[in-house]
Amino acid sequence: MNNTEITEFVLIGFSGRPKTRMGLAAFMTIMYLVTMIGNGLIVLVVIAEPRLHNPMYFFLCNLSIVDICLCSSSAPQSIANCFVDRPVMSFAMCYTQMFTGIYFGSTECFLLAVMAYDRYVAISNPLHYTIVMNWRVCILLALGTWLLAFLLAIVPWTASPAQVCEHNEIDHISCEFTAFMKLICSNMARSQLMLNLKGTAIVLFPFCFILFSYLRIIVAILRIHSAGGRWKAFSTCGSHLAVVAVFFGNCIFTYIKPQSKDSQDRDKLLSIFNGVVIPTLNPLIYTLRNQEVKSALKRLTRKKL
Repeated sequence: MNNTEITEFVLIGFSGRPKTRMGLAAFMTIMYLVTMIGNGLIVLVVIAEPRLHNPMYFFLCNLSIVDICLCSSSAPQSIANCFVDRPVMSFAMCYTQMFTGIYFGSTECFLLAVMAYDRYVAISNPLHYTIVMNWRVCILLALGTWLLAFLLAIVPWTASPAQVCEHNEIDHISCEFTAFMKLICSNMARSQLMLNLKGTAIVLFPFCFILFSYLRIIVAILRIHSAGGRWKAFSTCGSHLAVVAVFFGNCIFTYIKPQSKDSQDRDKLLSIFNGVVIPTLNPLIYTLRNQEVKSALKRLTRKKL
């Protein structure tokens, strides 16, 4: 059956378990609000504070915008779906939710790699940092992450759409990609190969680039003679490493590992963690570890008062 003949999908993620759904709805609502407020504050303070007008905070601002978009692509609809035992989503809405999530998640992968490169240049070549990472380069790198994610994550699927069987029940509370993949009945081997290739290009390549960059960064830091200088360099990179570890760890476990029908509830909860918890962690990690951001927030607060 051609996928255009299916007009809607039924989401059966936690059907028959109203207490679980109400708990998830409350949890996701809190996380969504924290994500919007936390990332919104970072965007506001980076724009409003001239002292933060440098490449590192420019990319951090981009990361916060991506996190806002990533969380908003699924969280509001998922929260609404928790109040219905068997929610129904139209074909177009399901596809839109799924591909916006893939797009913004892919953009974050590439953006974290760019941020690792920025830290590498800042620490290994500080005297030429402002020349190498000038505003033209920063804008091109940022635009490149958004464009590359679109070309790798969206274009291949729109050029060669997958066929969906008659079965239209998705075992999830949202149109999540791995859950949707279980409905595909057209050339499963080819679909799995495409998934693995795209997962490698979008997740593993940026992750390996980040690891390589940080190995070079560690070598550069160890060459710093001042203990205070080494600590400042490690502290600057610590926030980014924490974000990378959490984000890529969950992506690899969710999308790179072989898919199976076992542990479905675990996969659903892990997907919820990826969608609403990780975007919440990013502003918390950066603001709690970054004295410049905290100071800028205090100055901005005093101005408003």
